[in-house]
Order: sequence, then structure tokens, then C-alpha cells
Amino acid sequence: MADDKSLPKIGWVGTGVMGASMCGHLLDAGYEVTLTTRTLAKAESLLTRGATWVKTPRAVAESSDLIFTIVGYPHDVREVILASETGVLAGCKPGNVIVDMTTSQPSLAVEIAEAAARREVDSLDAPVSGGDTGAKGGTLSIMVGGSGRALTKVQPCLDLMGKTIVHQGGPGAGQHTKMVNQILIATNMIGVCEALVYGHKAGLDLPTVLQSVGSGAAGSWSLNNLGPRIIDNQFDPGFYVEHFIKDMGIALAECRAMSLSMPGLALAEQLYQAVAAQGHGRDGTHALAFAIANLSGIDWLKR
Repeated sequence: MADDKSLPKIGWVGTGVMGASMCGHLLDAGYEVTLTTRTLAKAESLLTRGATWVKTPRAVAESSDLIFTIVGYPHDVREVILASETGVLAGCKPGNVIVDMTTSQPSLAVEIAEAAARREVDSLDAPVSGGDTGAKGGTLSIMVGGSGRALTKVQPCLDLMGKTIVHQGGPGAGQHTKMVNQILIATNMIGVCEALVYGHKAGLDLPTVLQSVGSGAAGSWSLNNLGPRIIDNQFDPGFYVEHFIKDMGIALAECRAMSLSMPGLALAEQLYQAVAAQGHGRDGTHALAFAIANLSGIDWLKR
């Protein structure tokens, strides 16, 4: 590894389910990290490992060369990056790179890139897929939109967080690719949950069923990683239901703008709205099993 003094200084905003692990990989590699997050307690593990706390995203940028953000919703992205007094961009210097890893609106990614360019700052939209498991293991898929020059600057950092880093195109292309990812997951999760409910009702031993179907043509990441959690009634979030509803809303809005009909996506969004209404908005996306089982009068937790 290069001498620590030769490494760019890292800024980090957001230490949620995935962000804390992702930032931790940079600390472990010897990067100097300045961070902020709304809830100080969520940053404690990083602070004890050497990160420095500051009060605002602007202060993060003022101490950093490369600034990463991963927050909840597009309005959060707008606030932490574009707020005129306290945002990341307000603290940037020419040559800095902003990397937003939140799943957000493609149009907002373009807006941020244009605002950054006016300050001679580069901006990348780099949403991720892989959930808490991928974040902890450094095996995320990272979809990048923006300039190749900026990507070259941050590539060593991304390599610590993910195993598949692909430059998808200009500003917004990373977010559009993430929408493709979420559309794939949305309908696949319906199939996973319906199949497990069917297997349960048929009296099968579900772990034994997974041994057969998980390695065949029906196998998927969701089935093999989240299927066992559903069976074991483990619904801690790798990715929140409420955040997935946000993502599907963005995808549906983009579909309307492009005059696309997406009936499968629309159905998944409605089923997930039902999951949230049943009190599972802060559970993992595999909590869709509750809504699917409930349609047939099955209480999944008490089955």
C-alpha cells in the first residue's frame, strides 16, 4: 500500500446500514477520514477507529479531497450536497470529487454534476447493490455515472468497497442503471416470497427445498441470500422496505417520463406499500413475505 501521506483525504457523509461498513474499509486501508452523520451514535465505531467528526457536510469537504455521500432520500442528497451554506459543494475546492452513492434521481445527479462543474469540481453518481452483506464484505456492485477522469481518481477507494465497478456513462447513468437493478429485484422478490409460501402450504421442508431450487435455473441472489432469512423469520434490514419503496417510486416516475408501461414494477410497489402499512417499513426488503402470506390468510411468523 502507498504511504499514508500520499493518499487523498477522504470525506464521508452518512453511516447507515451500509455506509458505516463502506467507510470502514477506507479506514482499514489507511485513509484519513473526516465524517459527519445526523446521528452521532451511528458513527462511534468509525470514530474509535480513527475517523474525525465534524458538524456539517461543508466542513467534511473543507478537510477532504474525495467526498462520499450515502444517505436516505433524494431530498437528503440535495441537502447534504447542494445546501448553499452547509452542503458539501459549498466546502469544495477545484479538483475535489464528490461521489454520491445514494440511490437517487438521475435528474438530480445531472443537476449536481452541473453545479459541481461550475466550481471546477467533479461529481459521480455511484449507487450500489449488494445490501449489508456486500457492504461488510467489500463485494458491492457499484454503478458509476460521470466522467472517466473523476472515476480514475476514486477507483482505488471504490475497489475497497466493491468487486464489480462499472462506468455506465455520463452524469445520471449510474442512477439509471440502479433503477434497472431495482426493477429486477422488485419482481424477483415477489417470486421468491410466493414460492416459499407455496412450499410451506404444501408441507415441504423449506431449507431442503432451497438445496434443490437454489442451484438450478430458478436460483437468484435474493433466493439464496434472503430466502434462508425469510424461512428463519430473520427480517433485520440489509436494505429497508421504506427505502425500496422510494427506489421503486423513482423508477416508476422515470418510466412515466419515458412513456413506459411497467406492470410488474407497479404491482411490486403496491405490495411493498402493504408491507409498510403492516408495520414493516424498517424491516429488510424480504419482509415482502408478510404481505404475500397475508393474501392467503397465513401469519408467516406463526406458521
